[in-house]
Amino acid sequence: MRIAPFFATSAIALVAAAGLTGCSSSSVEPGPATSHSAAEKPEAPQPVDLDGTWKQTNSQTEDSYQQATIADGVIQVDWVADGGDTTSIYWIGTVTLPGDDSQSFTWDSERDKEKTDNALLASHDDTKTFTYTDGEISYKVTALGTTTTVRLGRE
Repeated sequence: MRIAPFFATSAIALVAAAGLTGCSSSSVEPGPATSHSAAEKPEAPQPVDLDGTWKQTNSQTEDSYQQATIADGVIQVDWVADGGDTTSIYWIGTVTLPGDDSQSFTWDSERDKEKTDNALLASHDDTKTFTYTDGEISYKVTALGTTTTVRLGRE
């Protein structure tokens, strides 16, 4: 009676082999290429939307970092200290997005002098170059003779 499982296994293997052989028949002619339905097509890239709050991801401490808010074509970058209890303006300027669906780009932000001239810790450069790549905004900051790249991630 031990022969029955052997025959059952052999029969399954034979049926599977016959099925595979039938699928590889060369008598089937290729048909026209099938079109993908709208649900199967990859979605076209959308223009980047930077509006919202961004927080420094490469700060040396959790209590002190830079944070940016972008809305209506304006970016405001603040120094944040004391875990968020103290903020000071670093930059207020323009945001210029590309006119296409670019997922990586730079823009030269023009400083709002009226809002930053009297801010003690604000940059007084006329323009600042920001880069957006892979969901991150980065820019250079120079303070006390030291330059570093700040990296911001969306909050």
